[in-house]
Amino acid sequence: MARVGRSWGRYPVTTEKVVALSDRHAPLPASNLPALPLGNARSYGDSCLNDGAVLLAARGLDHFIAFDPATGVLTCEAGVLFADILDLVVPQGWFLPVTPGTRFVTVGGAIANDVHGKNHHRAGTFGHHILAFELLRTDGSRRLCSPTQNTEWFAATVGGLGLTGMITWASIQLRRVAGPWMSTESHRFESLRGFFELSHVSDRDYEYTVSWIDCAASGKALGRGLFSRANHAPSRPDQRPIPSSGGLSMPVTPPVSLVNSLSLRAFNQLYYHRQRQRIAHATTHYQPFFYPLDGIANWNRMYGPRGFLQYQCVVPPTAAETAMFELVKTIADAGGGSFLAVLKQFGEKPSLGMLSFPREGTTLALDFPNDGQNVFALLDRLDAIVADKGGAVYPAKDARMSAAHFRAYFPAHEAFSAFIDPGLSSSFWRRVSR
Repeated sequence: MARVGRSWGRYPVTTEKVVALSDRHAPLPASNLPALPLGNARSYGDSCLNDGAVLLAARGLDHFIAFDPATGVLTCEAGVLFADILDLVVPQGWFLPVTPGTRFVTVGGAIANDVHGKNHHRAGTFGHHILAFELLRTDGSRRLCSPTQNTEWFAATVGGLGLTGMITWASIQLRRVAGPWMSTESHRFESLRGFFELSHVSDRDYEYTVSWIDCAASGKALGRGLFSRANHAPSRPDQRPIPSSGGLSMPVTPPVSLVNSLSLRAFNQLYYHRQRQRIAHATTHYQPFFYPLDGIANWNRMYGPRGFLQYQCVVPPTAAETAMFELVKTIADAGGGSFLAVLKQFGEKPSLGMLSFPREGTTLALDFPNDGQNVFALLDRLDAIVADKGGAVYPAKDARMSAAHFRAYFPAHEAFSAFIDPGLSSSFWRRVSR
């Protein structure tokens, strides 16, 4: 069937033919148009879109194949959601080794984007915890890929944006936990310098670290925010109910974006000052800690019919403080930014994928309402800073980077091209490879 396509950022708008898959043993359907495997469309830009062509919807590949509660090895089909995995394994004392900021991503999508989380400085990316997967090509061939078998195909597919073939199933090594609870600390810091000081003293003792920053603040308060650090709690606290999976919802798309300079400044002011003390301790369920926005269904609609653009970059340690100051100041001066601006450190562990985004350094992610030329001009200015400092922009959250910048950010793109399935393509790849 044909559909009007949108990624989670709701920009750009595309038209595709969708073919639903339900049998991992079957060959991929033949097509005279280029196809693209699709998970749950939680990428923000056009890496999960295939304008004028075919999407191979893999959510129907949603079966668990095997789980060993003694070792924490899980094997499942590629369309299984992280939410489903957590529902299965957390009660048995296991947790995802790496998770992004939403649990509504598929296993196949997580591999294709080599997702990262708040524990990158300890655990690296999701690809580091994949034991094996099967890769199905449009010519009908199948490859078992792992860190020790078909290793080049493994490296091309981890972070390969779905272009090397369809991942049908994967085996994942989970990590042991005592239960669903997190021991957290939140530190208020008054400027961007405070983030780097807290990161320096936190990475050794805390598995998870992340910061929210007030991207509307300026002057001496530039980059102020709240630094969160946490570990899995050793046991379940008494008298604490398990939170309901239900929550708020954005039922309709408003005619204009609810995110603007006035609402942004007011929200950030209130959010920064909601924590009165400098340090706040809490024990909380994992869901609000890892997935704060999952509690608001369809929250992306608040940006209105034109959607939004998320921007995530990373810059190397040698340039991190200078680059982050320039980036945050540029955003503040433009009056742009988002409610949820995230700043964190990536660790030294090299990513396994040829096109994997995470690398050692500091990463900044935030959303911008799509107000037309103004936001695109701002993002071009941010790109110039990132490129000058030897950094990179995340393909899973991009809808407009230039081909020249992509080549600079990902020097392995030429080697990667040899592994692309001739029957596959995407809106993103056509844009950055021309």
